[in-house]
Amino acid sequence: MDPTAIISIESAHTSGVYPKRPVAIVRGQGARVWDAEGNEYVDCVGGQGAANLGHAHPAIVAAVTQQAAQLISCPEIFHNDRRAELLAALAQAAPAGLQRAFLCNSGAEAVEAAIKFAWLSTGRRQIVACQRGFHGRTLGALSATWEPKYREPFEPLVPGFRHVPYNDVDALEQAVDDQTAAVLLEVVQGEGGVRPGDPAFLLAAQRLCRERGALLIVDEVQTGYGRTGRLFACQHYGLEPDLMPIAKSMAGGLPMGACLIGPRVGELAKLTHGSTFGGNPLACAAALATLHVMAAEDLPGRAARLGAWLLERLRAIRSPLIREVRGLGLLVGIELKVKVTPILQRLQARGVLALPAGAAVLRLLPPLVIEQEDLERVAQAIEAELGRGTSNE
Repeated sequence: MDPTAIISIESAHTSGVYPKRPVAIVRGQGARVWDAEGNEYVDCVGGQGAANLGHAHPAIVAAVTQQAAQLISCPEIFHNDRRAELLAALAQAAPAGLQRAFLCNSGAEAVEAAIKFAWLSTGRRQIVACQRGFHGRTLGALSATWEPKYREPFEPLVPGFRHVPYNDVDALEQAVDDQTAAVLLEVVQGEGGVRPGDPAFLLAAQRLCRERGALLIVDEVQTGYGRTGRLFACQHYGLEPDLMPIAKSMAGGLPMGACLIGPRVGELAKLTHGSTFGGNPLACAAALATLHVMAAEDLPGRAARLGAWLLERLRAIRSPLIREVRGLGLLVGIELKVKVTPILQRLQARGVLALPAGAAVLRLLPPLVIEQEDLERVAQAIEAELGRGTSNE
């Protein structure tokens, strides 16, 4: 289809809630994508974190093709072979104690499940989250999300949520009390500007939850599946979450999420939650293949090595526009002294697709299969733009 027609049809019939870029992506392979005019891009959007295995990974294509010919839909009122395999594999791969899982379709759904399970298990209704935290846009997840521009159009939201400054142990200690059902946080704040957590803060959150009868919810929706250099980011610090929402790259790019459940969460009564499509065999087959590829290709180790190289390469760029370069693994942010949108537009013209993380942070989420020469191409494009010393807004 002609690119102008694609853009025209989508613009006429889409909801309007997405700020769309004037490009129609029609094909992907590995860490590269192509638009309808045949232009090639290095993809550092990475499906907004859903494409850790890259595009059209052969293992995912094979798993989906085989399963689609066998069984696509099977709700959890029945048992299923592929779902059973996945649940066992998740329990083996997860941090200690997370032996149960509620399967769903997205990160926001996984966070919603975690909030409900924390309420049910503790009998409490207060959730402590962090400033700059992002946990989704459904009403419960949105109540935990801090950014006012997302929250204000829908207030009043679910009551009982409070936000403390990220990495502030004293504020957290004052906030967690005998009415707190859970502390909900990210190990690295993605949408909040790619801000890694201080180990002392993360461990203090775990300690306070244990001492005061609350549950620790670690949101691994963006940081999971090898992104930070471990399969899950909490493994860098020995954290043992009680509830852990995961999604994005869980099924190699197909829609899937889960809330992993630890032993401090009590038994969950029948029909207290559910999902029609959650745990469907097609997504489970893709998720099994994803875990296999993660281990077989050591994608977490690859993210650690390439991420360390990329951070060093970007920190070597001399530009008056750069305030700070930070990240963990291949979750990388460049905080600028100017607005990021014009920079993203010019990078796209140079064949590099990237994301914002707030108004002034350039975020890179490349597939973990990316080659170093493609990362060098990305770095050169960023250096060419930011090395100018002016935003040209």
